[in-house]
Amino acid sequence: MAFIDDHRDEHGVEPICAALQDTAARIAPSTYYAHHARPPSARAVRDADLSAQIAQVHEENYGVYGARKVHAELVRKDVEVARCTVQRLMRAAGLRGISRAKTPRTTRPAAGADYPPDRVERQFVAEAPNQLCVADITYIPTFAGWVYAAFVTDVFSRRVLGWQVSTRLRTDLALDALEMGLWTRAREDADTTGLIHHSDRGGQYLAVRYTERLAQAGAVASVGSKGDSYDCEHPRVAAAAVWPLL
Repeated sequence: MAFIDDHRDEHGVEPICAALQDTAARIAPSTYYAHHARPPSARAVRDADLSAQIAQVHEENYGVYGARKVHAELVRKDVEVARCTVQRLMRAAGLRGISRAKTPRTTRPAAGADYPPDRVERQFVAEAPNQLCVADITYIPTFAGWVYAAFVTDVFSRRVLGWQVSTRLRTDLALDALEMGLWTRAREDADTTGLIHHSDRGGQYLAVRYTERLAQAGAVASVGSKGDSYDCEHPRVAAAAVWPLL
């Protein structure tokens, strides 16, 4: 019926029905006209009414409700309808809720790694620049998907010394941010010998290339305790400040 409705003005009803006679969708012109002549069924009328109410509930809740919550809201309004019916009508109308998708995991502990000691113990205090810096990786939602951002921040000034973004969570992401931070300090003729570099237990920060680069710069590695989100507070503050620039 829908196919004939879409093409009847171009080809006419009878020619279309004649062309469909040798297919599994054959239909007589009288059947088509009878279909449009008869009044809509009780189910069609109810579906139209329910669809309007579903669309209203969905719009009133900023388009975030899925079938389960839309059904619950209709029940609170004394509308007798099955959840499967709500699902069917929402699917037909192209309505869907916002799913609570899992966020990316940025900290992947290195298996069997010999962790450096925690030289900070949550005391994020420095008396001068180049004494303590913190590094972390966060994630940013974009229209193209998740983007990872690595930061190296000086605790004394809270200055972002280095940063890098990537669609992949690799050692190069953290290493590029570190290289940028070291280049920033080298350009200012700053001495990074004895600088404490604090991070979480992510495999990126315990990789051989990363630890070797810290040693070349004379920095001292420090790793926070397991599963401690407070150890990454400073980089996340920096991330919030830099996000609009990305």
